[in-house]
Amino acid sequence: MRGDQLARQWQLIQRLARSRSGAGLDELAEELDCVRRTVYRDLDALMYAGFPVVSEKRDGRVYYRFLNSFRLGDVPFTADEILALAFGEDLLRTLEGTVFHDSIRSALAKIRAGLGPQLSGYLERLAESFRVLPGPHKRYAEYRDTIRALNDAVLERRTLRMRYRTGSTGAEHERELDPYRVWYRNGGLYVIGHDHRSDEIRTFAVDRILELAVGERHFEVPASFDFDSYTASAFGVISEPAVVVRIRFDARWRTHVAEHTWHPSQKLEAHPDGGIELRMEVGGITEVMNWVLSFGGGAEVLEPASLRDAVAAELRKGAARYA
Repeated sequence: MRGDQLARQWQLIQRLARSRSGAGLDELAEELDCVRRTVYRDLDALMYAGFPVVSEKRDGRVYYRFLNSFRLGDVPFTADEILALAFGEDLLRTLEGTVFHDSIRSALAKIRAGLGPQLSGYLERLAESFRVLPGPHKRYAEYRDTIRALNDAVLERRTLRMRYRTGSTGAEHERELDPYRVWYRNGGLYVIGHDHRSDEIRTFAVDRILELAVGERHFEVPASFDFDSYTASAFGVISEPAVVVRIRFDARWRTHVAEHTWHPSQKLEAHPDGGIELRMEVGGITEVMNWVLSFGGGAEVLEPASLRDAVAAELRKGAARYA
């Protein structure tokens, strides 16, 4: 496979770079766990990529090495580590234009600058073999200053003053917030903290913050606040008391549902007719409803009754539009 080939070639690069006197084909084949013909092909691939591989015959045997002037570079990273950073750059593409994306790109640029031209080019091709394509997400380039201010406030434990637009009604309010954590979930950035207006812990979407100022007042995060516990029951980003949710999917969705982890609490039960039932304990019923609707007529809510009724009402409204 392509990934195995690249990994083997990387091992070959490291082996040749360590050897001043060179290595023979049999020795390389044994270390790389492959046949001599494969080593030949990999050596040809490295020479084609610009690596200065030379061979010399001694005592009737051929040895391969790099020119003495060749260096791997000054960066103490393995190929897997550099590949992981490149992979992370793809993962953060949804945050393009923000401090998060800019910082990892800057780090990768510094790493590449410390590599020799051959190794840099090789690792570029290595990274191109593994790609991450982001799904639906919000655009955050215009919120660069907001995100930076949020990060500073979280790290320095300083209260924020902000003007915020509510998603459901569009109403705008002035609020004070003690920000505990910036959180990325489902293609969006959120900040969680103590909202002085409601006097409770709330979650706010970063892209709905219209104005933001970091105040001088400092706060302490309560010892009782645990981010993982606070978000554990949420199906999406809304933290509400967890309820038992049971959804039955017909046979066409069975494989899709079984292949994914929708929530840590989920349990799956296969049905004789080819369908599958999903059971989980979650909060954020509106988010669950929107997700269930994405399956159209292929999903049926069994409980709770309130969710079943809400989904049925939305399906009726949708059907009426096409009547």
